[in-house]
Amino acid sequence: MKVLHVCTGRARKVTIQGRSVLTAIGKQPRSGPVAVQPLGLAGDEQADLTVHGGLSKAVYAYPSEHLPFWQTVRAQAKAALWDEPITPGLMGENLLLQGLREQDLWIGDRLLLPDCVLVVSEPRRPCFKFAAVMGFAQAAQLMTQSGFCGAYLAVLVPGTVQAGEPIRLEAGPRDVNLRDLFRARSKPG
Repeated sequence: MKVLHVCTGRARKVTIQGRSVLTAIGKQPRSGPVAVQPLGLAGDEQADLTVHGGLSKAVYAYPSEHLPFWQTVRAQAKAALWDEPITPGLMGENLLLQGLREQDLWIGDRLLLPDCVLVVSEPRRPCFKFAAVMGFAQAAQLMTQSGFCGAYLAVLVPGTVQAGEPIRLEAGPRDVNLRDLFRARSKPG
């Protein structure tokens, strides 16, 4: 298990479905150590603090194992005209991880990195901005169906993080699995 990429982004205005919105999705990879603070990574912003950011959603981690799925469905949705690769940060993730998928994570699990400790707090819920960056309207629905949501992390011990660092998983209580919580929250009311 390791960190493949560390990504940050600034909020910017874009036009989605004919309206101007603020978004920080589509982050860019950073090199070298990046400071991890209680409210997230240095140089990173969230556009809508009602659904992203804060102490419990300071860092968003996504499994690299899902990227081939998104590349395939994105190409199919765009009638095979979309050959642009899914690059690190496009999903809005701060950390692109290898070896840690949703079914492996439980609320309260700790990710022990060489210089910081992060805690799994909740799954990400997709929105219209995710569909826009992916380039097809069904992207949010496919995230819900697949359960490929990634994990929000709280910062337990601030420090730094950088690409290539190993991650050690320390099990928390085994009460609520990340994927199960995502699916429960995604069911129609």
